[in-house]
Amino acid sequence: MRPVIFFNASTRLQSMSQNAAYSLLTSLGLRANGIPVHYFICKAGMERCILGSDRDDVYVSPPCELCTRQSRQVFSGAPVTWLESRKYPELKAELQELSLKKLIEFKKENQPLGFWAVNSLRWVLRRHNLMEDEPTLVFMRAFILGGWNVYQQFKQLIERLDPQAVVVFNGMFYPEAAVRQVCLEKKVRVITHEVGIQPMTGFFTDGEATAYPLDIPLDFELTPKMNAHLDEYLGMRFKGDFTMAGIKFWPQIEQLDETLKQKMAEYKKIVPVFTNVIFDTSQVHANTIFPTMFDWLETVEKAVKQHPEILFVLRAHPDEGRKGKESRESVAQWVEKTSLDLLPNVVFIDTDEMVSSYELIKRSHFVLVYNSTIGLEAILMGKNVITAAKARFTQIPTTIHPVSQAEYIEKLESLLNGDQKPVPEEFIRNARRFLYKQLFMSSLPFNQFLEVDHYWKGYVTLKKNLSPAALIADNSETMKVLLEGIHSRKPFELEP
Repeated sequence: MRPVIFFNASTRLQSMSQNAAYSLLTSLGLRANGIPVHYFICKAGMERCILGSDRDDVYVSPPCELCTRQSRQVFSGAPVTWLESRKYPELKAELQELSLKKLIEFKKENQPLGFWAVNSLRWVLRRHNLMEDEPTLVFMRAFILGGWNVYQQFKQLIERLDPQAVVVFNGMFYPEAAVRQVCLEKKVRVITHEVGIQPMTGFFTDGEATAYPLDIPLDFELTPKMNAHLDEYLGMRFKGDFTMAGIKFWPQIEQLDETLKQKMAEYKKIVPVFTNVIFDTSQVHANTIFPTMFDWLETVEKAVKQHPEILFVLRAHPDEGRKGKESRESVAQWVEKTSLDLLPNVVFIDTDEMVSSYELIKRSHFVLVYNSTIGLEAILMGKNVITAAKARFTQIPTTIHPVSQAEYIEKLESLLNGDQKPVPEEFIRNARRFLYKQLFMSSLPFNQFLEVDHYWKGYVTLKKNLSPAALIADNSETMKVLLEGIHSRKPFELEP
């Protein structure tokens, strides 16, 4: 039987992240159910990797020894091909002379090495707009060289093994993007995965996991039981009682204070504006109407100045201020630069303020989002939403979603000048169908196998009493879905 290859070089160094655990457990599940597996594992094969890059000191080398030591322990006795370090002196010399713009555009043998590198570097540096300084250029060259090395060595591996499928983490960071590209060229099925929406869950897809494609048939409807399940979840969500990728964004949630309530009462309309994290990998898919989120905010700024009778409440995404992942190009910086918060009809709420977004939505006339999931929730709270970017939920009609900047401005002005309108029933129906699929069918639970690592925050460990029998498809709905999805091409979804 042809093997399934697993590769993820961007999910851990030491210890075990959720995505690393999902990849490992999926591979172990295949092996336990008789499917051969082969691992492509990094052994100091990249001059700079994603997690091993120090954004404050480009010359700090990745901890390859620690990472490789853990890999040898985790994959001991399994069939492994190591990603080795290789030198490409001619390519290195060619890159040395290029500007940042040229590096971003760089291709070799028609492979978009610069595109893979810049998407990765934006995440590493926690910013979208990169500065043309020495650290940035060093990182870009290293990432391009690393991507080329992965591409070359994986191409040799796939020609040798002829796998039935390849499973990679997200397919967006440069090592995984290079592997995915080889698969596309060789017409080998490639499956990408990311963390799911629910705690301790993973999302697997034949598409691009960071875009979160879902198949929602026209005849898919929620039963009364499914509706009750969704309403129970939303009740907790609206109280801030949820986690994402092991992170609880709202340790506490505060209601609106009296000062803000009084200010709201002075205005004709209230319009919350919800932003995103500029360096998030979802932004590669999102930027379809505006080049970046900040370009969109400039359009919002113009509307703010043209409508002094309307109060705009600008809310920064809480993930911008997550400890260890703080954005280097934040909405707070943009607000300070533009002095937008000095306008009387603007209230700015930064990442560390635990004010309830849902209370803002309740008092709003309509809601502006870039591509944040809160737009979907606002629809379910009975508020019209204008999305300024491609979002997971814009795959089906759920919001007012213009196709151009001109149409966006037209739709925005119509809502700013007009009366409050009810949300179309189609939007509410689609929002509920999408959210149910995303939460309870496509988010595959791994909590049967994992528990929280109490030493490494946000990381996980295998349960101490975990039995190999738990990985058999008959004993785990998640393993059954993964086995049938990878080996038999069935949807990566739980039964409703």
